Amino acid sequence: MPLTPLQACLLHFADEADAARRLGQAAQLPVETIDRHRFPDGELKLRLPVDGAGCLPPHVVLLRSLHDPNEKLVELLLAARAARTLGARHITLVAPYLAYMRQDIAFTPGEVVSQQVVGGFLAGLVDAVITVDPHLHRVATLQEAIAVPDAIVLSGAEPLADLIAQRRPGALLVGPDGESAQWIAQAAARHGFDHAVCTKVRHGDREVTIELPPLNAQGRAVVLLDDMASTGRTLAQAARLLRAAGAASVDVAVTHALFAGDALQALHDAGVGEVWSTDCIPHASNAVPMAEPLARALRSLLPA
Repeated sequence: MPLTPLQACLLHFADEADAARRLGQAAQLPVETIDRHRFPDGELKLRLPVDGAGCLPPHVVLLRSLHDPNEKLVELLLAARAARTLGARHITLVAPYLAYMRQDIAFTPGEVVSQQVVGGFLAGLVDAVITVDPHLHRVATLQEAIAVPDAIVLSGAEPLADLIAQRRPGALLVGPDGESAQWIAQAAARHGFDHAVCTKVRHGDREVTIELPPLNAQGRAVVLLDDMASTGRTLAQAARLLRAAGAASVDVAVTHALFAGDALQALHDAGVGEVWSTDCIPHASNAVPMAEPLARALRSLLPA
């Protein structure tokens, strides 16, 4: 039975209206926009969509994908704290992309471990988090990074594998580095793809060295699969090596299409044909919708 507006609602900002509409339809939730005004000095003023009595439902869902995260974290602080005072007893953050999860250890003295800081910040605002393929390294579970009662992780690997099976039947899946191994294994198992993982040595934000694993790429359709593409340099190096090894085609499939700067052009210059991504981050490459998986996870947290 659909929930009534008195039980729960989905709040979003205007720039994510399309994603909110899709998620609201899939989860059978009423969708409301948070009004946002920027003052000349850069400060923000928000207004939450309360009912005639000036209240919010007891269960509030905040949709905010945290690419370009810094201002959005301030928005979440203001919105979540205000929602508590307006009647929200349970707040779920749906963040299809979750920022600041990579830095989970201090590599040099004094370095800020941003995962701990941002994870603690979010845990102080919400009761539950739903995200897709958070970029965790030495932390085994999302709940270790964000200590909330419910921390739900979905993956784009299997829906991307379904797309690859349609577009490139019998493809060879290749992960650009060891961190991609978990996504490669998931995707390969779903459709029985051959798969392998490259070795990467990182020398800086934009400097990496890639070595192909033992594989026969000659004449094969190869798809590079990873959780995110940011600068695109790692994927570009892998694509060049695969082209040199005789791959008939090289395409890229990623969960999170960050594509900073000229990243997309760098991929095409390296011989990449198609680029496919989930819609966790809006981008021209979006080919896999995530509203239904997100809605299933959300329904498990909503009142009956």
